[in-house]
Amino acid sequence: MSKDKLKIYGDGRSGNCYKLQLLCAEMNISFDWIEVDILAGDTRTPEFLTRNPNGRIPLLELPDGRHLAESNAILCYLADGSEFFGGDAWDRANILQWMFFEQYSHEPYIATSRFIIKYLGNPPAKQSDLQQKKAGGESALQVMDQKLSKSDYFAGDRFTIADIALFAYTHVADEGGFDVSPYSGVVDWIKRIRRRPGFIPMVKK
Repeated sequence: MSKDKLKIYGDGRSGNCYKLQLLCAEMNISFDWIEVDILAGDTRTPEFLTRNPNGRIPLLELPDGRHLAESNAILCYLADGSEFFGGDAWDRANILQWMFFEQYSHEPYIATSRFIIKYLGNPPAKQSDLQQKKAGGESALQVMDQKLSKSDYFAGDRFTIADIALFAYTHVADEGGFDVSPYSGVVDWIKRIRRRPGFIPMVKK
C-alpha cells in the first residue's frame, strides 16, 4: 500500500497529532503537514467539516481523497503490516488493549489537564476540573509503571504503536501538572524511546 503524498491536518502542540509524526519518522513515511489552529476555529469551518464532520484533528487525507480521523485509528492504518503493528491476533489485540487504555484511562486525565494549562492558559475557572483529573492521571501512571516494571515496552520486548500512543502525552505530562519522576518504569521507558534512531521530538510552541 503506497502512502506517498499523504496529508496530515494537525496542531504541532497536540500529543494526538505528534503520535502520527513520530510513527511517520519511524517508518520513513513522507507527508505534507497542514497546521490547524483549533482555538482559532480552523476545525469548525465548512471546508474542514466536509473532511471530518466531527471537527477534530489529527486528520489523515489519502492521495485518493479519502479521510481518516482519530489518532489511534490512523496509527493502525499507517502501521498495518509493519513491525509496529504486526504479529498474530493475540499480539495485535495486546497492542490494541493499551491503545484503548490510552484513550479511556489516560488521555481524559493527563491530556485534558495539559490542554487546560497549555492551551487555555490555566484559568481560575478550570482549577476544580484539574483537581478532579489528578487521581485518574496518577492511577494511569501507576498502571503503566506496573507494566513497565516487567517489560521494556507495552507489547513486551518490542516497540509498537501502543508505545507511541502512550508516549505522546506521558512525556509531556508535567505540562498537565503531573510528576512522572516517582514512576521509575515510566521514566526509563521515556528515555528508551528518546534513544531510538527514528525518534523526533515534539515541536514546542
